[in-house]
Amino acid sequence: MGTRVAYPLQVKQEAIEMKLAGKTVKEIMETLHIKNKTQVETWWRWYRNG
Repeated sequence: MGTRVAYPLQVKQEAIEMKLAGKTVKEIMETLHIKNKTQVETWWRWYRNG
C-alpha cells in the first residue's frame, strides 16, 4: 500500500468547484496534483451527500 496523503480543505473545495464547472476527474487530478482518482470521486460523493 502507498503512503496516505492528507489534502488541505482548500484543495478539496477547488476539486469540487472544478467538477461543478464540468472538468473531468483527469483534468482535476492534473491541475491539483492529485495522485489517485478515487480521492476526487470520494470528495464528489461526500459533496453530493451533504
